[in-house]
Amino acid sequence: MIHDSGIEALRRAIGREPKTLIEKQTRRKIMSFFERLKTAASAEWRAYTEHPFTNGLADGSLAETAFRHYLVQDYLFLIEFARAYALSVYKSPKLADMREAAAGLSAILDIEMNLHVKLCAGWGLSPSDLEQTPPAVEMLAYTRYVLDAGMRGDLLALKVALAPCVIGYAEIATRLASLPGARAATNPYRVWIAEYAGAPYQEVAAKARAHLEGLADLYVTPAAREAELIVIFKEATRLEAGFWEMGWRAGQRVE
Repeated sequence: MIHDSGIEALRRAIGREPKTLIEKQTRRKIMSFFERLKTAASAEWRAYTEHPFTNGLADGSLAETAFRHYLVQDYLFLIEFARAYALSVYKSPKLADMREAAAGLSAILDIEMNLHVKLCAGWGLSPSDLEQTPPAVEMLAYTRYVLDAGMRGDLLALKVALAPCVIGYAEIATRLASLPGARAATNPYRVWIAEYAGAPYQEVAAKARAHLEGLADLYVTPAAREAELIVIFKEATRLEAGFWEMGWRAGQRVE
């Protein structure tokens, strides 16, 4: 026999569960897959996209040593990221996916890395100098995580691990470009901001996001799969923030 208090508790539980399910289903319909990832990793995403390093880029206050350390390590990072995109070609189930991955690989090798070479040339660093720089622990940790996620998982898992960088940089640069003085001639980081806020990179990020959404539509079932992908996204975003922090600390040590 169930007492009145037990019946009431049961009614509340029964009434609450369908509501929770409906809320989850409604959120999936209203929010895109990438927005759901960002919402689930809101703290990590904010720490990454609003890191003091990025604000220092916008107002030009970032120590040059911080930017230099970051940029050299980011060159090494891009080499490993190119490997991840090459892996995504292998992981692609369809020819269209392979072409999308190949385009991303080309954007890294032929466009993004050239920006780093040009900026580092101002410090007298050649491409050979950059390649021979000892890799930072933060760079190794991040790239190994991405490659491991890709090796263990499918194409969607790899794309989720890549997303904080590819899509996040576009979001960050757009925010920075809108701030006063970000593109001023006196800002030493205006070229970096202009590169990632510019139409070519924004198009790369938009295509990456569209491809991610398409893969999610095909492979994010059941709900447990999305939970696994959120874990990957959170960790990759945390490692992105760690990359900013690496550069930030380099500037703080000099000061």
